[in-house]
This record gives sequence, C-alpha cells and structure tokens, in this order.
Amino acid sequence: MTKAFVSGCAGLTLTVEEISFFKDHDPWGLILFARNIDTPDQVRALTSTFRTAVGRENAPVMVDQEGGRVQRLKPPHWPKYPAPKLFGDLFEEDADAAMRAAWLGARLICADLYEVGITIDCLPCLDVRFPETVDAIGDRAFSADPEVVIALGQSMVDGANASGVLPVIKHIPGHGRACVDSHLELPRVEAGQSSLESVDFRPFKALSHVSLGMTAHIVYAGIDADNAGTQSSKIVQDVIRKNIGFDGCLMSDDISMHALGGEFAERSRKIVDAGCDIVLHCNGDMNEMLEVSGVVPELSGNAKRRCEKALNGLHRPEPGFDKDGAWKEFQSLTGWQGV
Repeated sequence: MTKAFVSGCAGLTLTVEEISFFKDHDPWGLILFARNIDTPDQVRALTSTFRTAVGRENAPVMVDQEGGRVQRLKPPHWPKYPAPKLFGDLFEEDADAAMRAAWLGARLICADLYEVGITIDCLPCLDVRFPETVDAIGDRAFSADPEVVIALGQSMVDGANASGVLPVIKHIPGHGRACVDSHLELPRVEAGQSSLESVDFRPFKALSHVSLGMTAHIVYAGIDADNAGTQSSKIVQDVIRKNIGFDGCLMSDDISMHALGGEFAERSRKIVDAGCDIVLHCNGDMNEMLEVSGVVPELSGNAKRRCEKALNGLHRPEPGFDKDGAWKEFQSLTGWQGV
C-alpha cells in the first residue's frame, strides 16, 4: 500500500538499495534535485525506473523548477528561465503582457518536464514580498501586491496545466514575512491573524482550487506560538483548510530543512498529526528515508481522496503548442535572453 510521503534519491540512477526501498515502502512520489539530473535521457530513465519500482505508472515525480535561483534542470540541456519577480516587474508596465509571459514561462518550463517524465512542478510561489522578506524567497516572489501575485500565480497554474504537469501552490499560508532562511533555522512571524488574512493569505485563498499545495516551516506566533505551521493543527486545520478553503493534497515543505527540530520520525509524526497529507523528505539519505517510512501511515481516507483527485488531473499536453514560437514570444515580451 502506498505510504503518505515523497522521497528523494541520492544520484543519477537508482541504486539496488533504493529500488528495493521503493518496492517495499512505496512512497507516493519521488522528488528530484540537481544531483539527480544530467541529460534528458538520464532523467527519463530515472523517472521510469522509479515508477517500475513502485508499480504505478502514474506515480508522481516532482521537482522545483521555478526559474531564477530555483532551477534543477539547467543549461546546456534546458534553457535558463528568469526568476518570477520579472513577471511582477513587467506587470507594473503592462498587466496583460505580464500574465501572458507568466503563462508562457510555466508552459515552456513544464513542457521540458513532461518530456522527461516529471509530472509535478513545485510552482508557483504565492508568497507576498515584504521589505523584510528573506533572500531565500526574495525574487521568487512575484510582487508585494497580493492582487498581482494572484493574477500571475493563476497564469502560471494555467500554463503548467496546459503542459500536462500539475502545479503546487507554495508556501501556504505565506512565507513572505519570514526574515530568516527556513533551510537554516525556524522563522517566527509576529503579525496577527487579521494582518495575515488581509495580505498573506489572499493569494492562497484565491487559488485554493489548485489540487496541490506545500506548507511553510514558519511559526505564526499570533495563531500558534509553539509550532511551525507545517506541524500545527491550528494552521493546517483552522487556517489552511477552513479559512483559506484549501481542500487539495497538502504536502509539507522538505523536512530535511533545519527549521524543524527532532528526529525524523518525530518530525514526520507531528506533520501527519497536524493534518498534512504528505510528508516531503528530499535529501536522499537512506537512513532518514527508512525513519520517515517507519512512522507515516498508508494513504487512506481524505488524504487518499485528495491525492487521487490531484493525480486525476494529469493529462496529455494540450495540442497545437509551438515550442519555438512560444520561446520567441516569451523573449519578445520579457526581453529575456536566457543568460
């Protein structure tokens, strides 16, 4: 039975030990990083080997391919894409051009992914940018205006879906006010719930229809002063599910990040108890993978329903897409030369 976690892997090919692990423990999906990516043929073989190991043709393989600093598939085999802030800057000059460029950007990025068997892209970031926003988010955020974030986020969601790749809204309910890097330590946001609702939550509420979302490892002190949002039932149940209205598959951000303390079994258990559907463990460390798998449940109930509903949204790319023409239009709209 499929278990409620997504795992990483160590290298460019699956080892005998990893294949055995995936067969025996059956994680819902696999996430790839730069260490796992070399050439298109190699990535295609890796995604296929994973799906054979778990015995599910539609087993999700995901990646963070946003553009800018967060791009795992890189030149020379894949184009370099701009950070999302470019679309926000363009929006100030020409909203229609910016939304078209954001759609094209996601359509092109996800066409690259679809061709090598990657079916989920962890974009767009719907985090609203603030003066204090940590550089780990920085130009990954479209704008300081939540309405611009909503418009461009929806454009990227539509572009990804047109490519046959599922998007993930992140970092729900909002990472923009964090002023430290959650990869390194646990951010703490002191703003009250009314302030968060008026700005940070708005893009997630507007795009709550998207079938996949990723949490933020942040303490929202005005709501739950004791737990990171990922591990807080107040954040997951009261804010994400009820206030924001998100009923899609909710996965944690990477539990390998230093924002979360404790052993990996404890981290995972708290995430599941808070109400997240999927635990995301990315670094490919086999000992940690075994620890996570030992405590996460088999997918069942609402978590299974949400995961299945998300994957039911997978389809072949919409026909008639001219990739070369789209790239030229993208460059014309944005001035981006891929460098």
